[in-house]
Amino acid sequence: MQIILLERIEKLGSIGDEVTVKDGYARNFLLPNKKALRANEANRKVFEANRARIEAENAARREDAQNESGNVEGKEVVLIRAASNAGQLYGSVSVRDIADALVEQGAKVSKAMIVLERPIKTLGVYDVKVSLHPEVSVNVKVNVARSPDEAELQSKGVNVIDAMFDNETGGFTEAYDPNAEPGEIPAELLEGGEEATEA
Repeated sequence: MQIILLERIEKLGSIGDEVTVKDGYARNFLLPNKKALRANEANRKVFEANRARIEAENAARREDAQNESGNVEGKEVVLIRAASNAGQLYGSVSVRDIADALVEQGAKVSKAMIVLERPIKTLGVYDVKVSLHPEVSVNVKVNVARSPDEAELQSKGVNVIDAMFDNETGGFTEAYDPNAEPGEIPAELLEGGEEATEA
C-alpha cells in the first residue's frame, strides 16, 4: 500500500515521504495511529495544505522530547526478580516493568517509548533504548537482580553469577593416596580403627 508519512518513522522515511508498506502494517498500525495517510490525490492535497502545520507540530514535539531527554538519559532502574542459581529469571522483564520503574523516578515515558529488542530473561545490567520522539532517543540502564545487594554489585560491574560459583568451596574432599591400591583402606584409618577396638 502506498502511504504518505505524517512523522518520521525509522527505516521508512521522513514527514511527507511516499512509501510502500505491507497492507497489514498500514491498516493496523500506521493509519489508526495517525502516522500516515493513504497516498491518493485527495490526501496529497490535504497533506500539502497542512504541511507547514504538521511540520511545526512535529518540531514542537521534538523540542519537548529533547527537553525531557535530560531527565531520562543515563537513568538506572533496578528491578528485583526471582531467578535460578544459573541466573535465569522465572518469567521475564517486560516493557511495562521498565516504563513503570522510570515513571516512579519521575520520567515522562510510556510503554510505547521503550525499545526492547528481545525480552530480558537473565540477571544482569542491560542498556535499553527509550525513543521519546522518532528523532530523539536516549539510553537507560536496567539492572535486573535478585536483591538490592546484588543490584549494587552488578552496577559496579561484578557478574554475580560468576562470583557466586567462584566463592563456592568444594565441600567434602577425600584424602588421596597415590600409592593406594583401588579399594584399599588408608593405613591411618586402619590404625585408628585398631586403637578404637583395643580400648
